[in-house]
Amino acid sequence: MTNLARIALILALLSPVSLPILLATPALAVQPDEMLKNPKLEARAREISKGLRCLVCRNEDIDESNAALAHDLRVLVRKRILAGDTNSQVVNYIVARYGEYVLLKPNTRGANLILWIAGPAMLVAGAVIAIVTQRRRRRAGESGPGLDAEEERRLAEIMRE
Repeated sequence: MTNLARIALILALLSPVSLPILLATPALAVQPDEMLKNPKLEARAREISKGLRCLVCRNEDIDESNAALAHDLRVLVRKRILAGDTNSQVVNYIVARYGEYVLLKPNTRGANLILWIAGPAMLVAGAVIAIVTQRRRRRAGESGPGLDAEEERRLAEIMRE
């Protein structure tokens, strides 16, 4: 087998393996016509977009999503930046329009604070309940009520039979 044939064979074997790997890399959905001409403003838009959830794709930020709504949000972010809004003003504008669900990392104030605290609080409560239950079982096993004389006699009688 010649070197060229070996290389062709190796490439043929690797292509089915390497193709999914190449396709699995994240692709940005931002279209060239959406991008701002000023690189600093575009960098701000990208930074804001990283924190905004695509409402169609759910756990993708709007820069990674090809959904029409994500496109609309990207354009809206850039329009607000061009209007002179700060990053927080842009985010607040979008949250006011679409709700807090649009944030990939929700605020830890108000009602959301309950959701942030609930998981760790339940874990701690479960651990406390498990420890208390274990200690009670241990104490009950050590000093539990023994058999009285009548019960001992009956047990010995059963065991003989």
